[in-house]
Amino acid sequence: MRAAAGARQGYTAGVFARRPLPRADDASPADRRIDLGALRRLLRFTRPYAGRLGLALAASALGSLVFLAFPVIVGDLFNAAFGAGGPSLTSWATGVGGGGAAEATGGFGNATASDLDRIALVLVVVFVLNAITSFVRVYQLAYVGESVVADLRRNLFAHLLSLSVRFFEERKTGEITSRLTSDIATIQAAVSNVLVQLVSQSVSLVGGVVVLFVINARLTLVMLAVLPAVIVAAAVFGRRLRRISTAFQDQLAAANARAEEAIAGVRVVQSFTAERFEARRYGEAIAETFASALRRARVRALFVPSVFTAFFLGIGLVLWYGGRLALAGELPPGDLITFLLLTVTVAGSIGAFTGLYSQVQEAVGASRRVFELLDTAPDLSEPAAPVALADVRGEVAFEGVRFRYGDRGDDWVLDGIDLAARPGDVVALVGPSGAGKSTLVTLISRFHDPVEGRITLDGVDLRDLDPRALRAQVGVVPQETLLFSGTIADNVRYGRPDASDAEVEAATAAANADGFVRAFPDGYATVVGERGVKLSGGQRQRIAIARALLKDPRILVLDEATSSLDSESEALVQAALDHLMRGRTTFVIAHRLSTVLNADRIVVIDGGRIVQAGRHAELLAKGGLYADLYERQFREADER
Repeated sequence: MRAAAGARQGYTAGVFARRPLPRADDASPADRRIDLGALRRLLRFTRPYAGRLGLALAASALGSLVFLAFPVIVGDLFNAAFGAGGPSLTSWATGVGGGGAAEATGGFGNATASDLDRIALVLVVVFVLNAITSFVRVYQLAYVGESVVADLRRNLFAHLLSLSVRFFEERKTGEITSRLTSDIATIQAAVSNVLVQLVSQSVSLVGGVVVLFVINARLTLVMLAVLPAVIVAAAVFGRRLRRISTAFQDQLAAANARAEEAIAGVRVVQSFTAERFEARRYGEAIAETFASALRRARVRALFVPSVFTAFFLGIGLVLWYGGRLALAGELPPGDLITFLLLTVTVAGSIGAFTGLYSQVQEAVGASRRVFELLDTAPDLSEPAAPVALADVRGEVAFEGVRFRYGDRGDDWVLDGIDLAARPGDVVALVGPSGAGKSTLVTLISRFHDPVEGRITLDGVDLRDLDPRALRAQVGVVPQETLLFSGTIADNVRYGRPDASDAEVEAATAAANADGFVRAFPDGYATVVGERGVKLSGGQRQRIAIARALLKDPRILVLDEATSSLDSESEALVQAALDHLMRGRTTFVIAHRLSTVLNADRIVVIDGGRIVQAGRHAELLAKGGLYADLYERQFREADER
């Protein structure tokens, strides 16, 4: 049992050892600084919303200025109440102020109760203005942030769909979807918060320091002496936090990829009783993620307290020194209150900057991964001026085609293929497993390009055609049919979204599927489930044929379309396929040689080469590989 489990674990590890996405923490130490280029590129996504972002910035700056008035007004209230002198922001706004010495110093030596009322009214106005600017800032930021995230997700998803099949063969789906979800969510905070917070806190910091210098320059210098300690703490902890956050995001993406694979293949998992193995494998990945999350939490737990401790130690020093100045009569009591409140405001701004620094560090790692995907160029070039085919006849020719997968060694999968199919021909491809049959038909849709030679459609090299226009002329019915988790009508209409209900029903009837579809309570509105799991294999196959019929391609590829079906389903599907193949150039891959007896030409492939070609009777008469395969199949059938 242990040996079997170990073998299964080793095999599964090999199967899933696919090429990962680039990791941001693989960068050199020099690249681990804040990437200003990535941030500038990120901010370019805000250009369509520059007006709203500018309004949010203006509201944020105005709100910060308004809020700076609060400590000064409170100080004026104390000075007015106790008849002390000092700077008065409210004297010009309220008309408060008397004559004599008090007026000369700008104080409130002879202020009255009505003067206090006016100051209180100014305080209320300040709060109302602050509420208004906060509403504008929060709403506009939410609009910009959500819009940018939606744009990023749309652009990234559209770009992913433009990449070649090779890209998805080399990467896990879970990792890609993690970029679309968690990484872009991390970016959202930077886009919608960091810039405005930078402006807001800058205004609060600079404005606060200016007012503090006006109140008492010596006391302000004492306060500013603690800034270097804060900056050093932010730099040290921020760099460490970014590395840990990047590792956490990578590990979470890997865990999501493992979970997605197990869920997508749950029938295989359960049939091999591998539930415990998959649960343990996912649990180990989550344990690694949890460990990184705890390391990140520890660094964060040290980060903020360390910065604030350094600063509030300075505040204690300021209060001690300010108290001595107040006792000596060099600082009015209200001014000391103002200084205290402004010091807290400045401390909050510096604390916010340290938080912004860590937030930017996290966003840099996420944005790098997103931009790495956006910068991934398709490995199949598109012609600058594609040839337009007005009337596609369906003549396909392979001319000296050689092909190999670069990550599977140097052996040729296809070696010197010369093959021509006239419009309307049915060409059957047979041969042992691994001979190169499926690879050959994928080249027709240009999912890959030949390494040598060329493939033409109606005499035009496929590389000179628009890939989308080419694929619009190719219909594929694979062995494992993929249906999407919508209704039956949605799946049939997938190749032609504008098709009418009558056209959908006609295609379904031609595919011998209309009967079972109408037998469902919801008919064509029946939801098929993820990957069509609610339908049987034969039903899925007939829906796929209906989908291909409605698309009406000139070239048809049938890749083992009936090999996994029972006899009854095979007969129904084969009848639908016969209808589908009429008038189309068709390439049929089949292990059951009984399904290709009437093909116009049977091409036998072995080791990536064409070793025989002809009609069924001719090939049987010649002997060789085809005759051996045919005899072996019928002998096995007789033995069964």
